[in-house]
Amino acid sequence: MARTAKHLLDELTRRGPHQVLRGDLALVGLPGVVFTPAAGLGLPAIAFGHGWLQPTSRYRGLFRHLASWGVVVAAPGTHVGPLGSARLLAADLRTALDVCVGVRLGEGAISVDQDRLGLAGHSTGAGAAVLAAADDSRVKAVATLAPAQTKPFATDAARQCQMPSLHVVGGNDLVAPPKSHGELIAQSWGGPTQLRVLPKASHLGFAEGRHWSGLLVHGKAEHATHRISRALLTAFFLVHLTGEKKYLPLLEESTKTAPVTYETVPTLAG
Repeated sequence: MARTAKHLLDELTRRGPHQVLRGDLALVGLPGVVFTPAAGLGLPAIAFGHGWLQPTSRYRGLFRHLASWGVVVAAPGTHVGPLGSARLLAADLRTALDVCVGVRLGEGAISVDQDRLGLAGHSTGAGAAVLAAADDSRVKAVATLAPAQTKPFATDAARQCQMPSLHVVGGNDLVAPPKSHGELIAQSWGGPTQLRVLPKASHLGFAEGRHWSGLLVHGKAEHATHRISRALLTAFFLVHLTGEKKYLPLLEESTKTAPVTYETVPTLAG
């Protein structure tokens, strides 16, 4: 029997079948973390860009969740200060993908397929992911959470991106309001794209735990936001990096908790 979007959402909010390992990118000269399934060859991998002022530790739950479903996640811990450069973070995201492809992880038991690479990010780190995607032909899929405009402009870089993209924005985001950030990036995207709004999510709703930056940036960690965004990103990368069509209904159908508000055709098929 065909699975509905709701059933698939419920499935992907739960931890996946893989045990997860955590590593340190600093061992190869790049500050940051890497999360992987305990074993596997030819795995998909993404590099993730952190939000403004946010340490990578605020996304550990997301990284562990993706890795439990078989996706390697590398997250540079660079440019976390108030004057951090989106352009340089984009370069570090590409370097993180180089590391995933070029270094055997997990004592040699884990390898990444160079044809299964993606990018993701939150806030300005999402904008940096768009900048990186525009300059890296290896990237097959891009997902953003509450994407924020950057310099160079993410909207300009988006026009050069032909790979599928998913943009998840918060309806209660006062830092990067959907209409002036995520929606403009989606509308500028050169390839198939989809924009989804989480009606009650704030800008920092996608981050985890507590951090002093909450005094400067609107919002706080939100369990419901984590639950839905993790499921959507997991489905998106499993479909586009591994060819797992089982989760297409979740990506193709609008849901009450994450309605589709903008889409170009055929966004997530094929």
